[in-house]
Amino acid sequence: MAANGRSAPPTLEEVAALAGVGRGTVSRVVNNAPGVKEATRVLVQQAIDRLGYVPNRAARALAGSRSDAVALVIAESARRFFTEPFFSDIVHGVTAGLADTEMQLLLTLVRGDKERQRFVQYARAGRVDGVLLVSVHDDEPLPDLLAELDVPTVLSGRRRSDESVSYVDSDNVGGARAAVRHLAGSGRRAIATIAGPLDMYGARCRLRGYREEMREVFGREPDPAWTARGDFTEESGRRATRELLERHPGLDAVFAASDVMAAGALQVLRAAGRRVPEDVAVVGFDDSPIAQHTDPRLTTVRQPVEEMGRAMARVLMESIDERGAAAGSGAGTGAGTAWRHVILRTELVRRASA
Repeated sequence: MAANGRSAPPTLEEVAALAGVGRGTVSRVVNNAPGVKEATRVLVQQAIDRLGYVPNRAARALAGSRSDAVALVIAESARRFFTEPFFSDIVHGVTAGLADTEMQLLLTLVRGDKERQRFVQYARAGRVDGVLLVSVHDDEPLPDLLAELDVPTVLSGRRRSDESVSYVDSDNVGGARAAVRHLAGSGRRAIATIAGPLDMYGARCRLRGYREEMREVFGREPDPAWTARGDFTEESGRRATRELLERHPGLDAVFAASDVMAAGALQVLRAAGRRVPEDVAVVGFDDSPIAQHTDPRLTTVRQPVEEMGRAMARVLMESIDERGAAAGSGAGTGAGTAWRHVILRTELVRRASA
């Protein structure tokens, strides 16, 4: 007979109900894991004592193998990581999101097969409890490799519309449409766009938003010649703008799929003698720090990058907690977990360039 006089031993769910907390929180207290406020820990312990709950030793041993570390994996070159504000904003957000936990954040760059396989081996050895993966291209296999290992993973963005891994993304289509709508509303008619790398779903969504709003405003399919491709770098923004000016000398607006590319566009327009915004209006995307330091200051679509980082950390911790709770109940580490798909709003920030 159980210590509380019942014939059946109390369950993790009963402890959670009595304490007024989630199952995952009870699991973290039972396993002495970080990330639980002291007052909550006391409530859970009181419920455990009152019910006479005794954790399963095997499950506790499994849960006790946690490393209390999560990896932030950037699937880009070191040069891009250190030069583009997007990545530093993500790091700030993730750090803030983990501030109330005792998780150690490990940063790693994965730039090819060798580094990818090295990281997979690292994760297989149980050295991280979860992974935050940033800048994912269509052909990136790492999310699927981690899923096979049952390692909780959250993406910044996604690889496709039916992404099967948890992710946090921005409303890229809506943001691009707002940019084109603003340009058309201010009287611009020859609106070109600089697209990001089309092997990234977010870049394709921004191009889709441009095309949808152009159809909506002008009642016809936009000419593909009004689109130039970039890769989110400043040099690609310069190159794409030169291409657009050669094709369409009379263009009067440019929507660039990133602030960094928009900064490159401003340089080329100035060198070509085009005044911004009098002759050509320019809108970027991100609202990164660079947008406030261009000349003129950049009108842009704000995606809440730091908030994305915080949301990624929150979603990952929820997944880790669920995994621990499943282990604590004897259901297996993969049981009870669910994909989480979070889309954050974007907004147009008006400045001098448009």
